[in-house]
Amino acid sequence: MRIKTSLLSCLIGCLIGLSSAIGAERPNIVVVLVDDMGFSDIGCYGGEVPTPNLDRLSAEGVRFTQFYNTARCSPTRASLLTGLYPHQAGMGWLDNRVEPDSRGIHGRLLPRCVTIAEVLHSAGYFTAMTGKWHLGQQHGCVPWKRGFDRSLNSRYGEVYFPKEMDKPGTKMLYLNGEELPKDSPVFGKDWYSTDLFTEWGLKFIDEARAEKKPFFLYLAQGAVHFPLRAPREIIDKYRGKYMAGWDELRQRRHAKQIELGIVDRRWPLTPRPPESPAWETRKADRQQRFDEIMAVYAAMIDRIDFAMGTLVDGLKERGVLDNTLILFLSDNGGNAEGGPPGVTRGEGPIGNPESYVLLGMNWATLANTPFRRYKHFTHEGGISTPLIAHWPAGISKERRNALEKQPAHLVDIMATAVDLAGANYPREFGGEKIEPMQGVSLGPALAGKPLARTEPIFWEHEGNKAVRDGKWKLVMRHRQPWQLFDMEADRTEQHDLIAEQPELAARLEAAWNAWAQRAYVDDWPGPDHTDWGQDITRQ
Repeated sequence: MRIKTSLLSCLIGCLIGLSSAIGAERPNIVVVLVDDMGFSDIGCYGGEVPTPNLDRLSAEGVRFTQFYNTARCSPTRASLLTGLYPHQAGMGWLDNRVEPDSRGIHGRLLPRCVTIAEVLHSAGYFTAMTGKWHLGQQHGCVPWKRGFDRSLNSRYGEVYFPKEMDKPGTKMLYLNGEELPKDSPVFGKDWYSTDLFTEWGLKFIDEARAEKKPFFLYLAQGAVHFPLRAPREIIDKYRGKYMAGWDELRQRRHAKQIELGIVDRRWPLTPRPPESPAWETRKADRQQRFDEIMAVYAAMIDRIDFAMGTLVDGLKERGVLDNTLILFLSDNGGNAEGGPPGVTRGEGPIGNPESYVLLGMNWATLANTPFRRYKHFTHEGGISTPLIAHWPAGISKERRNALEKQPAHLVDIMATAVDLAGANYPREFGGEKIEPMQGVSLGPALAGKPLARTEPIFWEHEGNKAVRDGKWKLVMRHRQPWQLFDMEADRTEQHDLIAEQPELAARLEAAWNAWAQRAYVDDWPGPDHTDWGQDITRQ
């Protein structure tokens, strides 16, 4: 067992990482976070949607095969930006829930944490963010007060077109703190937000270059979060391409993942969940509806890739691509909300600006190939994300197109930024005592060397729990028994070994309990938000 103090972990990681950064030009850092995208949805992780720009980034960089998020939107954003576990940052659930008596569910980033933007701004970086905030804007936590020099953000996300059927709180955008309607002339006409947020990110980079500063850009795309919407001409490219159904396509993705080396051939594809029907049992009109849902989702993945091409081309044209570290990842696994049928309602064709579409459980099972479960859960389907790292000046030619198989987590991104920027992570900030970093720098992994991790990795969301220590993972679905898996032999979590290794399981459970106490994790008050509709006869 490697269970030591988080402070020791941080110090070791920073010292090792800083040795590689001393004497080198500090890199620009761009973190691109997409929303609700599953582990297998892009081409270089097994998907069938063409993603040439992301595939090129991975071929020129490093792909992490065991990188983890927190299983949910706001908690992931909090963990990524602060280098803490979500409850430590104050975001143990979404930002619309505040538990007055809780230690970790406050609906906003608390003063006991700092953001990457605050740390890098103090180190002389120009800091900017575009896209989805979802970190407690309604409670006074806004990007322009958490270290970002420039920002164009939505409060919650779910913004796609200047004119669309709006959810509450999504009618406005905020430009450097100024509230503006989405159809304000300053944003132009007929935009799609995946493009808009990328283009404004490049505008902010121009300001950084004018000031002759290195930059940190946090680009938080709203796609592919529901309501699924995309430009009609892109949706049309994919209509009819999903009539093979989720069963056949899962098999194809799994085979491709094995070929790519992303998945070990020893790990079987998880069985289709009992709540999800076989594709061949669906009537023709239902199959067509499911095909149209997935066509919208595929179109959104397509446009994410297009926007990544815009970003990379923009960096190259500005002469800053070589010394820019780009990290691309997702905030949680594919989203099964909407249950097996998914949701299609609203005016006009599926996926248009007046429709309301949820992907649903059947296609989310495809998105998370080959893993179990979905967003919300701490089984692998809920917490596994692609992570592509691209940095021509910092990743050797010998490491390009490499697969990095060491487990890593969102908490490591702060440590990486501090390391590579030569920044100082504060003990106090704004008169407040700051929680110590929980992660380690990924710098050694980019060079093909061991990470300096001395502690397990931990999770809790809605009573779903997990701890990963080396090859062992202890995991629990809310109110169900603990399970123990050997992740080297069985990452798809098919063979529970807890009866064979009770002492190991007990040690891991004790480690989780000790972490929960120091990380402000209280017992989940409920309800269980993962009980979705199970009536497969209505699909």
